Amino acid sequence: MQFRSSFRSTPQIVLNLIIINSLVFFAQATLGGLNDNSEIINRFALHHYKSDVFQPYQLVTHMFMHGSFWHLLFNMFALWMFGGMMERVWGPKRFLIFFLICGFFAGLAQMGSYSYTFWNADHSLLSTQEMEMYMQVLRKNATVGASGAIMGVLAAYAYTFPNTELFIMPIPFPIKAKWAITAIILIDVFGGVADSPTDNVAHFAHIGGALCGLIIVFFWNRNNRQQFY
Repeated sequence: MQFRSSFRSTPQIVLNLIIINSLVFFAQATLGGLNDNSEIINRFALHHYKSDVFQPYQLVTHMFMHGSFWHLLFNMFALWMFGGMMERVWGPKRFLIFFLICGFFAGLAQMGSYSYTFWNADHSLLSTQEMEMYMQVLRKNATVGASGAIMGVLAAYAYTFPNTELFIMPIPFPIKAKWAITAIILIDVFGGVADSPTDNVAHFAHIGGALCGLIIVFFWNRNNRQQFY
């Protein structure tokens, strides 16, 4: 009952974003959109701009898709936990603008990562057969998820409530938000630089979303820092 009451008190934009992402995931699962090279992934996930299935609108649509149930669950829990507080601080309109901008710039950061990763192939003369194989590789390297936008929300939360104590499993003691969220961002930096071939996390999208969030919240509140905790 307490959880149900807490969920019902969720601010409207955060609640609607959770509902939209959940409905999109259900549509993906129903229509086979959780598989690489499915029509839904090719059409709405974010691809390298050199890909034959890239469309500019993917910079927006990718942030409403997810690769698995656990991917969705983790992102929506973080959105509910931290986004709810930020929406209460800013109001629904400003929060929605913030969320979409962070997700958009997270997508741009990921495209920058694609450009670096595929630089040699992009600037090589490929035969017709090689080009077809390259297009298949690019289709498989698609990005989905609201993680970049949510990392922006986390960064804004750490800036706004830096000394709020958080419990992060399995750490048995509370950690201040400014240190916990900084650690999360640094883990993404390490993961992006390490570039493990078995790592399918879009680290640079996370970093791009976090940096965008920090920049926005800094300029929005540069004259009101004394109101923050």
